[in-house]
Amino acid sequence: MDKHSGTFAFGEGKISGYTSIFLAILSVLGVLCFQYPEWLTTPEFREVYTGASMKALLTGCIIASFFFAVLSFMLSRKKKWATIAIVIATLAIVLGGFTVQGRSVHKTNWHLGLDWLLLDLLLMAVIFVPIEWAFPKRTDQTKFHAEWRTDLVYFVVSHLFIQFFGVITQKPATLFFGGMGLSGLHSRVQGLPFALELLTAFVVTDLFQYWAHRIFHSQTYLWRFHSVHHSTKHMDWLAGSRTHFIDIFVTRSFTFIPLYVLGFSEIVVNVYIVFMAIHAVLIHANTRINFGFVKYIIATPPLAPLRRPALLW
Repeated sequence: MDKHSGTFAFGEGKISGYTSIFLAILSVLGVLCFQYPEWLTTPEFREVYTGASMKALLTGCIIASFFFAVLSFMLSRKKKWATIAIVIATLAIVLGGFTVQGRSVHKTNWHLGLDWLLLDLLLMAVIFVPIEWAFPKRTDQTKFHAEWRTDLVYFVVSHLFIQFFGVITQKPATLFFGGMGLSGLHSRVQGLPFALELLTAFVVTDLFQYWAHRIFHSQTYLWRFHSVHHSTKHMDWLAGSRTHFIDIFVTRSFTFIPLYVLGFSEIVVNVYIVFMAIHAVLIHANTRINFGFVKYIIATPPLAPLRRPALLW
């Protein structure tokens, strides 16, 4: 670690050590998803991926964990990170990491979104950690700054309780608009060309999100909740996860209203969700990448401290 900046340097074994531990922990939790899918995986998300693909990913994570552990062991004089990773990765194997098989899942009344948490955390880390290392805006900010644990807790909670957040944020739209007979409107909207339907979804949801965001800034009572999101002092890819429960409920409920009323197709909604999940992380990332003209269309990291609406139309 650089003594002056507090950031990690290549060749000292700490980057590979932390990477191996990260992958090993994901592997252990991934095994649990295979063993207890009724309780630890989301039914909607299970329809997107296959058991075979997740087994291949799990195997890859275990092997990669051992690889980075060996690399850390070779590069670093301190062997504790490599040792910890090897122990955890071995535990994943003992629990059945190389032998688990996907199976049919019985529906349960409740579940935790551990699969959604692991896959999103892995994807975001793979995308944004290298970007922040290669193109940091704040070069003196270490990855393990004073607030990273707090932000990680918010990230974990919001993903694990995806069922709870999904139910309560959809309830206002279904309660107020469920009896309006919208099937004809839904058919017309879903009959639009895909690009036009997707563009419409982005425009209308961003308009609703903008006004929800504006209300939180203009109303003193609501600002008490939204200020949690603005309380972080270290902007990075995890910072956007720090959001109060009331903020999540109100903002997502507002955003879901046009999705429900207009009845966009499933593929459009899924593309919208994936894009917004990545974009929400991007605008808080610690990167100096110049996005050029794109910054006039969507919010980019240099605009993140201003908390602009997700899309600027």
